[in-house]
Amino acid sequence: MKQVASTCTNQNKSFLPKRIILVRHGESEGNIDGSAYATTPDCKIPLTPKGISQANQAGARIRRIVSESGTNHNWKVCFYVSPYQRSRSSLREIGRSFPKNNVIGIKEECRIREQDFGNFQITERMKVIKETRERFGRFFYRFPEGESAADVYDRVSSFLESLWRDIDMNRLNHEPSNDLNLVIVSHGLASRVFLMKWFKWTVEQFEHLNNLNNGEVRVMQLGSGGEYSLAVYHSDKEMEGWGLLPEMIADQKWRARAMRGDWNEKCPWYLDVFFDDLGSDSDEDDK
Repeated sequence: MKQVASTCTNQNKSFLPKRIILVRHGESEGNIDGSAYATTPDCKIPLTPKGISQANQAGARIRRIVSESGTNHNWKVCFYVSPYQRSRSSLREIGRSFPKNNVIGIKEECRIREQDFGNFQITERMKVIKETRERFGRFFYRFPEGESAADVYDRVSSFLESLWRDIDMNRLNHEPSNDLNLVIVSHGLASRVFLMKWFKWTVEQFEHLNNLNNGEVRVMQLGSGGEYSLAVYHSDKEMEGWGLLPEMIADQKWRARAMRGDWNEKCPWYLDVFFDDLGSDSDEDDK
């Protein structure tokens, strides 16, 4: 039975993407001058020359990751991209690093767009609003005429369900002999809530997370047992710099070697966060 179970696990793993890579768009005009949002719709904010360079560098880095620095030639990549101009432009630059025959496809995905901050955004008003957000809490604060991070979490969760259907139904036409890599070109907040949803982080843990830098890449890679983990590719120091707490880093390291579907009983936020002191076993109480 153990041999059969092992065979089934290996078959399931062969159809899974080897990596899911999140990348934030390059520097945009809005990143350097907030007044741009007062006259230009958020979805039309362009990249700066520096942002174009950052996206180009991100593409080169992703190419090195998926090809394992040129040692692996059996790899494919599929891109999911936010419809905003700055993310689409970033994808064009990223794509310069990839041969056409290694790209399975590109899907524009509206659900991974930037958090809606309202329509045209007046600089002084937005300054006051963002100060209020810090007092209220970044996850639940909803911008007037816009969204909260919780709203983004809901639509990113819906996207994740669709992503799994694409994988399970092999809509990406993935050949098991090739390493499949999914690259999601999106925004800082969307990427953080994607990770929050995937790894079941709490709202309190989300509040500690730092935003991705422009052009920054975060790699979720299959561990030896078939679970995705940030710790396969990234160091403890990197994850600490992103705002992951020690117990979150420990969980990532556990995932790197866990069998797919295992439950981490030592992951404290599943129980300890919600109960100060769990009672003793009921059978013991009856004695």
